Amino acid sequence: MSMMVWSDDYSVDIQEIDEQHKCLVELINKLYNALAAKGQRNEVASVLDQLVEYTKIHFAVEEALMRIFHYREYEEHKSIHDKIVVDVVGFQQRFHRGDDSVGMELLQYLKDWLVSHILHIDRGYTETFAKGGAKSKWLRKFW
Repeated sequence: MSMMVWSDDYSVDIQEIDEQHKCLVELINKLYNALAAKGQRNEVASVLDQLVEYTKIHFAVEEALMRIFHYREYEEHKSIHDKIVVDVVGFQQRFHRGDDSVGMELLQYLKDWLVSHILHIDRGYTETFAKGGAKSKWLRKFW
């Protein structure tokens, strides 16, 4: 089952970022499936931890590109990222303290955040990145 399906409508026209966004969608779905299966708590915790860490990595990549390409909205965008990390880590901490009700609340937050963030915030950097030399498609696969 999937809670969220990737759509090309979410593309920011930079393959590296799109691939990372797709990974976030996969992790959201993995968390959804772990929660829906009412699996072991440690399985849910593991997926949740992966999701939090990958979100931090993704934001670090975006922010590095913003600095490289001199994105004018860097500070504002970074502050949005910082707030999301605080929120997601808060959900993670609640879960680790024993609050099992956090799961579905977190999933809805992540889905709403990801779609809204991509469509309304991330697309703002596409033109700047492209002008700076970011490629919309990889020249070749590296794996």
